[in-house]
Amino acid sequence: MTIGASSVSEPPSDAAGDAARGPVAATLAPAAADDEIEARRAAIRKMVEAIVVPGAAIGAALVLFGVFIALTGRNPLAVYREMFRGSFGTWFSFQNTLQRAAPLMLTALATALPLRLGLVVLGGEGAMVLGGLAAAAVGVHLHTPTSVKVGMLVTGALVGGSWIAIAGALRANRGVNETISTLLLNYIAIALLNHVVEGPLRDPSSLNKPSTLPIGDDNMLGTLPGLDVHWGLAWGLGACLLFWLVMQRTTFGFAARMVGGNVRAALLNGLPVRRLIVVVTFLGGLGAGLAGAIEVAAIHGTANASLVTGYGYTGVLVAFIARANPLGAIPVAILLGGIGASGGLLQRVFDLPDATVNVLQGILFLAILFSESFYGRRWSFRRARAARQAS
Repeated sequence: MTIGASSVSEPPSDAAGDAARGPVAATLAPAAADDEIEARRAAIRKMVEAIVVPGAAIGAALVLFGVFIALTGRNPLAVYREMFRGSFGTWFSFQNTLQRAAPLMLTALATALPLRLGLVVLGGEGAMVLGGLAAAAVGVHLHTPTSVKVGMLVTGALVGGSWIAIAGALRANRGVNETISTLLLNYIAIALLNHVVEGPLRDPSSLNKPSTLPIGDDNMLGTLPGLDVHWGLAWGLGACLLFWLVMQRTTFGFAARMVGGNVRAALLNGLPVRRLIVVVTFLGGLGAGLAGAIEVAAIHGTANASLVTGYGYTGVLVAFIARANPLGAIPVAILLGGIGASGGLLQRVFDLPDATVNVLQGILFLAILFSESFYGRRWSFRRARAARQAS
């Protein structure tokens, strides 16, 4: 049996198929294609905005800081050159930058995770201070180096998480503004640190600088292989990756993002909004508390006033520049860690105060906040103009 060419029917073309299915189908197919193209364009615009807007904000901050430096009678370009040398220019300075970046990655989580729910939490400093204090208190009562390290890190993280969760519970159950409550909790945490290290847990041998009992050199965290950087860097990188996976690749993270997008819609869909607020603030506080424990276990060896470093407040800036993305917090923390590491060099070379870099960080914070108004602004204007023309 032979089959001729005329006996084989060609499949109908898309246009013929659409015509055969009726005029409605013929119009729906191009509309679906247009929607897909528009969705791709929107994704590309969002990606470009995520790079261009914060980049422009950082550039504007550098220009303003350069004007400030010029007003002091220094050459801004020379200052920037020394800042680069003091942060990334040599292997020693780069390792110093990484060491400063480690706690910033962790304290940034205290702000970044609640931001996914639309909450502005500024309590990383307090959680870090109490996490370090709790770690030091536990460390002196354990015996083996392994138990000391594990006990310090776990206790510090839990205390930091519980401290931020207080603000989350106040917001969820009493409607207390989390920004104000976490700022006030920072002052309470610092006061508790001063009270404890100068009173109940004070080491009698610490005269000029009250401190808790030292944990001992054998119980200190070591350095990473091949680097003069403590293991806190690995903890920071691991925590950022873990929480990115939790917020981006789990149903819990999807529920949290849904609450941040529209609380009313989340409630209508039966999501436990109050519980999510408390849990997410607790998770964010874990990072800040772990940062405090690492500062004690890797650098200070004891809890004292040196724990009040400002890393918690700088972590807020890291979270905002990274737009609440835990993975984005890694490069931003390295950048700001480098800025902080260059402060001493500016003091020696240009006779500038060590706190000069804080001026740059403050300008950066204001520039980033201002840049938030530019996300989607140009595209919204284009759509509004098209809508007016169509009408």
